[in-house]
Amino acid sequence: MNVSNTATPTDFISLLDDSNNVIFNMTSDEAAEAVISGDAARVRRIEGQFAIVKKVGQQVFLARSIGRPMRYFLAKQVSGPLLIVAERIDEIYNFLKGMDLHHQFHPSYTRMVPAHYVVRLEVIGCPDPNPVYTRFFEPKRNSLTHDLDEIGKAYIGALANECQKWLMSIPENEPVGVLFSGGIDSGSVFLVLYSLMLKLGMSPQRLKGFTLSVNNGPDAEQAHQFLDQLGLSLFLEVIDVPQSAVNYKEAINVIEDYKSRDLESATMALALCKQLRSLYPEWKYLADGDGGDENLKDYPIAENTELTIRSVLNNMMLYQEGWGVDKIKHSLTYSGGQSRGHVRSYAPCRLHGFKGFSPYALPNVIEVAEGIPFIQLTDWNEESLYALKGEITSRGVKAITGFDMPVFEKRRFQLGAATESTFKQLFPQGEAEYRAYFHSLYVR
Repeated sequence: MNVSNTATPTDFISLLDDSNNVIFNMTSDEAAEAVISGDAARVRRIEGQFAIVKKVGQQVFLARSIGRPMRYFLAKQVSGPLLIVAERIDEIYNFLKGMDLHHQFHPSYTRMVPAHYVVRLEVIGCPDPNPVYTRFFEPKRNSLTHDLDEIGKAYIGALANECQKWLMSIPENEPVGVLFSGGIDSGSVFLVLYSLMLKLGMSPQRLKGFTLSVNNGPDAEQAHQFLDQLGLSLFLEVIDVPQSAVNYKEAINVIEDYKSRDLESATMALALCKQLRSLYPEWKYLADGDGGDENLKDYPIAENTELTIRSVLNNMMLYQEGWGVDKIKHSLTYSGGQSRGHVRSYAPCRLHGFKGFSPYALPNVIEVAEGIPFIQLTDWNEESLYALKGEITSRGVKAITGFDMPVFEKRRFQLGAATESTFKQLFPQGEAEYRAYFHSLYVR
């Protein structure tokens, strides 16, 4: 916890734990200096997944990547404002309760720092000035050729570079797990990590793919097929979890959100992480494929009535960031896109003491994805868009690892972990119940 000493009484509290950052190329202090520098290019050079806050005088600077959440709340004291920064809503609430300031609180009053921006706040009191947003990540669009082999090599090459940095940062005696469904994203992450371990002279026996199965969900069979085809089935461990251990209300508490798809995914991730912790009390490091769908725009457009293929392909990082901080649809409480939704992966891991890593959500990988000329490759055709992900990723995996990666039909994590009938028993239809339960947690 960081308590500012620049003002008396205290006007700034950070509840962030710097050890939850995964920064590859500089120290925490160097990263913080970049954030307060006013130079967006310096912030862009921070490699990894991070949430950073630093106070200078009456100004507080905050910046984060997709891979780690950070939010803030401005409370009022008799002596002036108090800015509280934390990962979670409940951390802010509990801190306020300890100071007898919780009567000011409502979860919707908290603010999520949007990914890929430096947010500057003035802690000067009423009236509180609006935050100032400075984008530090603005990838160049349509910078790649139309050659799918070249695109795949660049995309998975970027993924491999980030995975190598991560592996090099992990103690050599630590095992490495992948949350693995046998799908394109988790499958490519697994194969890249396996290939890198061989290349770097590391023992591949440290690696394991963990697949969740609730009542014999279809992902277990898919994961077996994926690794069997490559002669790597010895690295698979199916984690069987009873239906009674899957509880969406627990997941709402953990991710502090109610969006249906993110909550369903988080519910399954929570069940998997809980069981993994029971089986492996000392395990620390888990990687996943979260972000792969966002990067290659592989979501069914028809499921979201707000979207068309033109909005998906015309708007930079729409799935990663939502509509953007300057748009009326942007949620101040949650931000948008994966900037909002990544808690589905991060929060379950953190709750159970794992250090999660989502290489597809890193700026260096997203940058390559944004360079893909989607419009030219698809001619505005949705089916052509959905086919691109398997083509690009499999070609890239072949170029970087030598493996002919199996490509199965897309299936969401929550729909693969459990059978269809089980899924319907686990989750209500519609978002209303989720929203009502979340708001019941903070009834005054």
